[in-house]
Amino acid sequence: MDGPKDEVFRSKVAWVFGWLWLAFAAWNTFDLIARGSMPSALIAGAVLGVITALVFLMAMRPAIVLEDGGVRIRNPLRNAYIPWNAIGDVIVTNAIVIEAGRTTVRCWTPQTTARERARASARAAKAASSADASRTDRAVAEAVGTRTHADWVAHRITETGAMRQDASSGETSVTWSPVALAVTAAAVALVAVTIVLS
Repeated sequence: MDGPKDEVFRSKVAWVFGWLWLAFAAWNTFDLIARGSMPSALIAGAVLGVITALVFLMAMRPAIVLEDGGVRIRNPLRNAYIPWNAIGDVIVTNAIVIEAGRTTVRCWTPQTTARERARASARAAKAASSADASRTDRAVAEAVGTRTHADWVAHRITETGAMRQDASSGETSVTWSPVALAVTAAAVALVAVTIVLS
């Protein structure tokens, strides 16, 4: 029997931007190979490569994954894993912060801005002041309407942790991501090669 399906939370805007950038980078790489001339093509390729590495690390890689045994956090350069029974407080400031004993993990995504929080508060106030809403409807609108995407994800982490306590597996860990380090090393190597050859 299959366990629950993993839930993945990330910035959708960053994810879409990342894929658009990859398409742009692929097209420009083809163009540089087909029509570029040295050393300008090499320099342009290095700039394109470094920006693509940064887009991957900062826009496409970060995510919060709710797994069967715990929550996995992918930040730009590091991975963290916290089993459900180790999760303490889940706090939202401008980012989600998960406390697990002596370990505190700040999640890169999803984040909330002061503007997003102000919009959510305005929506809640508008719904709460609606003339045709009952007192209960207004209270619900006020409580739920002030939530941002980050608030909702934090609530989902807390709720899932409470439901899956018995399914907890593994140990709390925070480690460097081999993929992120490889992408960073490739970008640095590309710059070094460009400096040597140009």
